[in-house]
Parts: sequence; structure tokens; C-alpha cells
Amino acid sequence: MNIIINGALGKMGVELKKIVEKSEKDYSVCIGVDPRADGSDSTIVKNLKDYNGDADIIIDFSHHSATKELMDYAVSRNLAVIVSTTGHDEAELALIKSASEKIPVFHSANMSLGVAMLSDFACCAATLMPDADIEIIETHHNQKLDAPSGTALMLANDIKCVKDDAEFVCGRNGQQKRDKKEIGIHAVRRGDVVGIHEIIFSNGTETITIKHEAHSRSLFADGALIAADFLVGKKPGLYNMNSLVSEIRKP
Repeated sequence: MNIIINGALGKMGVELKKIVEKSEKDYSVCIGVDPRADGSDSTIVKNLKDYNGDADIIIDFSHHSATKELMDYAVSRNLAVIVSTTGHDEAELALIKSASEKIPVFHSANMSLGVAMLSDFACCAATLMPDADIEIIETHHNQKLDAPSGTALMLANDIKCVKDDAEFVCGRNGQQKRDKKEIGIHAVRRGDVVGIHEIIFSNGTETITIKHEAHSRSLFADGALIAADFLVGKKPGLYNMNSLVSEIRKP
């Protein structure tokens, strides 16, 4: 599988390249793309349009502001694409959805299978404890730009699928009681934390807490490659970690 890494000089791009090079599977990085490229490394170009060679898929660990360029390029070359960035606005999400009508697109705010399981457990808890107060606490490194994290919002949206009257309250403050419909979402920034997501369900008589902690960024790169194996050869459409997990679960 020939992979274009978009965002090749970022932490995740560098990590993904290392894992591809060490893998015993038939993976190869055909080109890295990063606007910070200075020409000193011939394996990294500045813009996607600068590469017209062979490729099977693009794995994007760049920035949401590059969404239009990414989708235009992927569609023009009929390439599958994995979008692993967060912080997209409504217009950028619309671009992703539009592209998925022409090519297979895998979009997830978190590429961890463990987080996919966390979401599954959370939806089960929300179903079985319909009157519970739900709070999501996410912790990341002090250089992270978006708050709350894309993963926290993804988890909240997954829970909302089984609790459709839920309303998100980010960083609660002020002088008012907690509404039963609320899903509280709280962001903590400290040190070099890779990512911690904790979801609390409490109905007054009992409390359930489920938690996922990422110890290394390599798990997100591993997840991106699992997603790549899943996506290549798929029909046009918008896929995510739930799609992948559902396929893994098939007997």
C-alpha cells in the first residue's frame, strides 16, 4: 500500500512514517507533504499538488484548515483518504461529506480502537442509565489548540445518538442548576499528556466511570494504518471507527 502522509513534519506524521518503515506489512510512504518543507528532504514536498506519482491512500495528520486542498486533491486523483485532524468547522465538514460521495473517506477525531470501545461502552451506559448525569473530562498537552477536544465532542455526539435530547455544556460556569439534559464537557491542559478521556455516569444511587488513557502517540498511527487496510477498495462513502469496529465484529 502506497501512502501519502499529509502533515509529514508534525508529531503524528513523523510517528506514522516510523511505524510504516518498521512494519512487516506491505506499506510504503510514497511521499510526505508538509507546508514547512524546505527542500532539504526530497521525500517531503510542500503541497499535495506537487506530487503526481503512484499512491493508494492519503493519511492526513495536518490541520483542518487544509481540508479543501486535501479533498480537492483526493477527488481529482480518485484516492481514498483518512482524515485524522480535528477542529473542523461546518463548512469543512461539508467539504468532507461532499468528497465522500465520490471517494471513500474515513473521518475520525480519534484513531484509537480503545476510544472506539470507550464510545461503545458509553452508549450502552447512557441507554441503561437514562436518568444519569453525564460528564466528560478530557485532558491533553498544553500545546493543544482546540478545546474541547475533537474526541470529547465525538464521544458526546455518539452518546447523543441514544440520548437525543442531550445538550452540550462546555466548561460550565455561572449561577444555575445543572439541567438533566446536559452532557458536561470539560477540558484540562497540562504538560505533555497524550490524551485522557473520562466519562462519568451518575444517577444519585450509583456512579459508573469509564476511562481511556493514551500512553503513546504511536497508537493513533497504528489505528490509522488499521483504518487504511479497512478503507482501500471500499466504495465511495463516509466511514468512521464505528464502521471499522462493526466490520471487525462480523462473524
